Amino acid sequence: MSPVELALIASLGGVALAASAPTFLTELQASRMSEAIKGVEDISVGAVAHAQGTELPASFPPPAPLTPAEVPRGIVVEDPPDTWDTPTWKALNFRFDRPHRYSYQFDVAADPSRIWFQATAHGDLNGDGILSTFQLAGERRVDGEAVVLPGLHIHREVE
Repeated sequence: MSPVELALIASLGGVALAASAPTFLTELQASRMSEAIKGVEDISVGAVAHAQGTELPASFPPPAPLTPAEVPRGIVVEDPPDTWDTPTWKALNFRFDRPHRYSYQFDVAADPSRIWFQATAHGDLNGDGILSTFQLAGERRVDGEAVVLPGLHIHREVE
């Protein structure tokens, strides 16, 4: 090959790389966010399923603290085997058997007319100490079925 042909090939390769790099980085961030989105969705589905056939006060299992207790900081973590073996995570049928980037929490509150929950995922994808937060909520009202409320709350999705 002549030097001109090599320069042309190198130029075309550079253009292709420059054009695809932003898309690749966007897709990489989206794939990291998908864990948190699926996690809070799975927790919410488990909470609604748990409420079937129960009295209003027992609709949802008790709150579960942030699990794992320390939010992974810019790394993927693998949990010890018993991390997700608490009564609440079992009742929600939620656990991680593979490495993950987020910590999860389940909160419950009630008043005489309803009981509601919030499923939360916290992550620190770049390790800077600033957390990303993903939240889904649901409720069950007197004489009603449990539902997941519309809207996924996301704060600082790529931190």
